[in-house]
Parts: sequence; structure tokens; C-alpha cells
Amino acid sequence: MRNRSVTVIFGSLVLWGLIIYFLISDQPVDREQETTRISTQISKLERRIKQEIALNQELFASISEVKQRKRKIIVNTYTDEKQGRNTNRIDEDKLLLKKEKKYVDNNINNNDVQQLQIEPVYSSETSYNVPIKGKLPNGSPIIAVLVFSCNRITVQRCLDQLIKYRPNVEQFPIIVSEDCQHRQTADVIARYGNQIMHIQVQPDQSDIEVPPKEKKFKGYFKIARHYGWALNHVFFQLRYDTVIIVEDDLDIAPDFFEYFLGTYPLLVSDNSLWCVSAWNDNGKAGLVDENAADVLYRTDFFPGLGWMLTRQLWAELSPKWPKSYWDDWIRQPEQRRNRACIRPEISRTRTFGKTGVSNGMFYERHLKYIKLNTEFVHFTRMNLTYLLKDNYDINFVNEVYQSTVVSFSELKSGKVMAPGAVRIPYYSRQAYKNTAKQFGLMDDFRSGVPRTGYRGVVTFFYKGRRVHLAPSANWNGYDTTWS
Repeated sequence: MRNRSVTVIFGSLVLWGLIIYFLISDQPVDREQETTRISTQISKLERRIKQEIALNQELFASISEVKQRKRKIIVNTYTDEKQGRNTNRIDEDKLLLKKEKKYVDNNINNNDVQQLQIEPVYSSETSYNVPIKGKLPNGSPIIAVLVFSCNRITVQRCLDQLIKYRPNVEQFPIIVSEDCQHRQTADVIARYGNQIMHIQVQPDQSDIEVPPKEKKFKGYFKIARHYGWALNHVFFQLRYDTVIIVEDDLDIAPDFFEYFLGTYPLLVSDNSLWCVSAWNDNGKAGLVDENAADVLYRTDFFPGLGWMLTRQLWAELSPKWPKSYWDDWIRQPEQRRNRACIRPEISRTRTFGKTGVSNGMFYERHLKYIKLNTEFVHFTRMNLTYLLKDNYDINFVNEVYQSTVVSFSELKSGKVMAPGAVRIPYYSRQAYKNTAKQFGLMDDFRSGVPRTGYRGVVTFFYKGRRVHLAPSANWNGYDTTWS
């Protein structure tokens, strides 16, 4: 840090020396042109010095906060041990503290990392106010929205909606992390000025070595690298406690922010949850109850596509973050650890990105038919404790296995006379896939889990009736060989 300050001072002296030289020099020089050039260099240097000061202040603040957290944990450890309380939470805090301290130390000691972070700080000269604390003065959580962008100028469509529907600038700061060095996309993002924070280019733009058989999937390796860097930056450097991840090809519903605010207390209070997602993989028109915009579910399948996570989860995942295919990696049992996500009946996001790294996989058959919610639901005024595991599991299992068993043909022909929800059993991978295709559901598995599945049950809506595509009642877990 001291070496960087010396460099800045030396640069200043050199520039002022040049100015004096040209003022006293007898050589024929276009003084107006030279003065303009020097003024430009001085302006750049001033901006850089301001960035240096801001970065140093941020690092010192991080160090101070880490020390305070350490002292607090020591006190809490003594108190809890004295009173014989459970110390699991203390252990989690210690691990998180260790991860954060390591990140701060790396930023202080690694000059190369510092240099990369100085250049592209913000897209506007107006400084963006980054809250250090995790809550507003009224106690409401601050939830950052992290937008991943690359080479789509249509990121404007996504950002326009986020800004339009954002209820509170301070509560939902928008951070755009840009990869790919795509000039046109960078220009679009820069137009938003201080309405957003723009991390202009994630530092590592080097080529990635991939196995010969996976060369055509190199894009997935770059995406994983971008995710890892940006999440480290937002959680460990900018110090946010909670983040909603959005990609640059998503539309959002009018109650997008209300949905995450309402479900936030569940995420931080129920250890069996590890994310909240705005996406329903089977949320196509005709497979959802359009009169049930307020209905939410637990799912064992990680949905993504607009999802919220905490710093605690990222501190767990970041040390082992994969080099590619991060979304399928996160669905593996070693990462999921029997935890679930919250997902809606009707999606609060919809993708408009037909082309991309996945080459439009699933888009024509499924994704373009996803229904985006239009009814504003006041989730923060609702009692959502039914989604807590202890409450949900009992009610869910009873509802599923007390429902009437029917066949697809009976349901399709309208011959089912019993009222209420119905159940279609499946006992093998192929039986599930056959039935899913008949209804138009996504029929694939990831680490043995079907999309939207909970305890093996996939719930959807068909011809005015709730349907449960369910395994036997004595189901004892997912079979990863079904993937």
C-alpha cells in the first residue's frame, strides 16, 4: 500500500515537472495542444488518486470490521460456553471470519490484484454510496442485486426493469459485473451513471485451458470464473450480507423485489433453506394456477434464474467453487446437503436470451412459454411460516399421499370425479420421464433430482386441478444414477 502511494506522488512530480519544462522551454511547441494534453493527464491522475484513497479507506474499514467481529466472536464464545449453549453458530461465524480476513489480506498484499481493481471502479464520476452495514436504519435488510453481463446490449432491458420496479435505492443497490470486454455492452451500462454500480471488467480476461473434449463448452468455464470473482467481490470486499443474482437476459415481475423481501426472513431463519429463487422450471402457461400468484413451494432442485443467497452460504461454497458448469455442480449432494430452495407457483423472472452459451437448449420447447407474473402480491404482509421445514413437510406429505390416484388418460379425458388434488405415481426413471413428457413438463434430472421436485414429488397444475407426480410413500431419497 505504501509503495502505491509513493508511485502516485512520483507520478504527480513527473507531471508537474513536464508542465514547468514546457513553460520555460524555448523550443517551438504547440502550447495550446500540449496544455490540453497535460490537463487531460492531470485529470486522469486526480481520478486515480481519488480511487486509491477510496479503495484504501474501504480496505481499512474491512480490516476494522474484521477485528470488531473477531472481538465479538471471542466474547460470544466465552458467554455461550459458560452458559452451555449450542456452539454451531459460533463455529460458522469463525469460518466466515477466517474467509473474509483471508480475502482482505490478499487484497492488501497482492499488488497485482490491487492494480486490477483500481482501474475500473465505477462507471460514473459520481461516487456510489456503498452501505457497510447489512440493514437500513429501520431494521430492514439491505439486499444487493448483482447483474451478470457479458456481450448483450439487451442488458438495458433487464436494467430498465430493475430500476423501474426497485422500491428503494438504498435497500436494493444494483451492481453490474461485466465480463467479455464488449465495448458496446459497456457503453450501454455506463449510461446508467450512479443509478447502478458498474464493475466494468472482471480482472482475469486470460484464455482458459479446457480439456480437448470440452473446447466447445469453453463459455461455461468463463461463466464460472466470472461468478466466482464477482461474488467474492460483492460479499467480501463490498461487504453485502445478502445478494440477488440476476443475469442480463431476464425480465422481472412487478413484485420481484417484494417477493425477495417477503421470503428473506425464511432464508435467514431456516437452516434447511439455502436459496430463494424467482423461477419455476415448469412454470409454463397451462401448467400453473394463474389464480395462485401468492402460492410458494419448497424444492430440492436448485432453480437459479434470479435467486437470493447469503454471505454465509458463499463463504461455504467459494473455497471449492468449480472451474465450469457451476449450476450443475451446485446441485450435487455434496453442495446441496439436503437443503431446499423456495420457488413460486408463477415465475417472477422470464428469460429472453434465446442465444447464448447453451445455444438455446430448452428455449423453444420450454423456456419461451414460461409465464411471468403480472399480479402484485404483498408477500411482506403475508404469514409465510408454512414454508418452514417443520411446518411444510407434514402438510405436504399429507396432501400428496391422501390425494386420489389417477392415470394420465383419466385426467386428460376429464373422467376424474373426485374433487381436489390428484396423484400420478411413478416408480422408475423412465416412468417419470414418460409421464412428464405427456404433460409437457421438463423431464430431465440433475444429481437425481427432477426439476421443481421436493421429496421426489413434482407438483403442477393441469386443467384446473393440482397434480402431484409422486414416487411411493416410502420414498427414501434421490438416486443420482437417474441423471
